[in-house]
Amino acid sequence: MNREIERKFRVVDDLYKSGSTSCLYKQGYLCTDKERTVRIRIAGEKGYITIKGRTTGCSRAEYEYEIPLADAASMLDTLCVKPLIEKIRYRCTGPDGKVWEVDEFLGENVGLVVAEIELSGEDEPFARPSWVGDEVTGDPRYYNSNLSQTPYNKW
Repeated sequence: MNREIERKFRVVDDLYKSGSTSCLYKQGYLCTDKERTVRIRIAGEKGYITIKGRTTGCSRAEYEYEIPLADAASMLDTLCVKPLIEKIRYRCTGPDGKVWEVDEFLGENVGLVVAEIELSGEDEPFARPSWVGDEVTGDPRYYNSNLSQTPYNKW
């Protein structure tokens, strides 16, 4: 089984932009119940469908497959729950060489900036960059699937 082990943090400043690469993401959800989510995403010029299981601690089952860009765009327009999630994702390297992804949200979630690090184990050590603030891994408000239902501007 594919497992995603991810920790999530608020971001305190924009130093993550220095030396990072970025990509525009647009995503929506076909299913957002507690046992599973089904997401459609366009990242740059590629489309994806992702199925994720229930989150336990900071891990969950995850399956992701590339799909035709036109199919992803059509599903976002016609099938996904609105509002869609729009964000700029920055990829940068932390002080210990681990890759961090920082999502700068747009649209109804503008103002929210969250950093994520994927780990190989829940207890894997890592160094926090200076721009990483409070951990929000266990706070469901920060799940992208929940941001599509209760956007940051409604908190």
